[in-house]
Amino acid sequence: MKKHAVFIYSEDQLGYKFSETHPFNQKRLILTIDLLKEMKALPEALIVPARTATDEELLLAHDQRYIDIVKKASRGEVTPEAGEGYGIGTEDTPIFENMHEASARLVGGTLTAVDQVMEGKAEHALNLGGGLHHGFRGKASGFCIYNDSSVAIHYLKEKYGARVLYIDTDAHHGDGVQWCFYDDPDVCTVSIHETGRYLFPGTGNINERGSGQGYGTSFNFPIDAFTEDESFLDIYRTAMREIIEHFKPDVILSQNGADAHYLDPLTHLSSTMEIYREIPKIAHELAHEFCDGKWIAVGGGGYDIWRVVPRAWSMLWMEMNSQPLPHGKLPEAWLNRWQAESPVPLIETWSDPENMYKPIPRKMEITEKNQQMLDKALYMIRNQ
Repeated sequence: MKKHAVFIYSEDQLGYKFSETHPFNQKRLILTIDLLKEMKALPEALIVPARTATDEELLLAHDQRYIDIVKKASRGEVTPEAGEGYGIGTEDTPIFENMHEASARLVGGTLTAVDQVMEGKAEHALNLGGGLHHGFRGKASGFCIYNDSSVAIHYLKEKYGARVLYIDTDAHHGDGVQWCFYDDPDVCTVSIHETGRYLFPGTGNINERGSGQGYGTSFNFPIDAFTEDESFLDIYRTAMREIIEHFKPDVILSQNGADAHYLDPLTHLSSTMEIYREIPKIAHELAHEFCDGKWIAVGGGGYDIWRVVPRAWSMLWMEMNSQPLPHGKLPEAWLNRWQAESPVPLIETWSDPENMYKPIPRKMEITEKNQQMLDKALYMIRNQ
């Protein structure tokens, strides 16, 4: 019997760990799963173990020489100086023991999600360990060694002949995925992100539209720093419907970074938990309307692992599994268990406090700039 949604997870996904102090911290997976279990929202029957991607599968989106270097680095056979040309051994993406195996496991989790959906075992599948959207064919970047979404999209095309819509709502531009499919007419990449004027990786301009046969299949919506919920969601709702009606995909793959939140330490947006209620809800609706329900979701960024990521990702899963999204207070047992370890006071409710930040003095100007950007993007969609 087909399940509504499955949750891809194996404990060894926690092995993707650069250091104790690195901002990319997979403890957020533990916190999220624990929160979902306290909510009785994640029965064991819906958890599917993540497999490890094979070298052949990694080669769908990465060069053999790069994979070999990552393997050598995993064994301590590459110095940071030698690895720097491949993006490893840097401050962002340090070398760590067994990094190849850990990275291949995250990719395998996303491929597991793909097979669950495309083989009809589940309508939707979630791999929160994935979403490493900055990885390139021959280079690591921005905490990302292998790019699980790029591998998965190639896999969807080659194994299932699918036309894929990739949606990225991480605060950082989904550059690795975009450039991988920039000239591919069967893959549409959409990224709503903080403008690159202030934030890594500095790309994702509105005029990055694709090239060759893929022209018109890349869409970028760079929003201004300090953008709030209303403007973010207006762009997302409007753009996604226009794009999906235009592109007509077979399946949606969404990257769900949780770093557009006001409390995220690495970004400059002013969103609240409200966007993490609405983003998956809209994706869910579009998947059923246009793709016979086929929806694969992955994680991504999210660096306030205590106050933001567990709530955001729990609501993503509950939406995928058609469970009522929670309101009110978080489970007391979860709050008590983790508050002693948290370096900051936990937010005790599913919604954010109204006074979380002071009013943004440039709100009207920011909203107008975002609207102008959206209008320009929509004009290009309608007239290409």
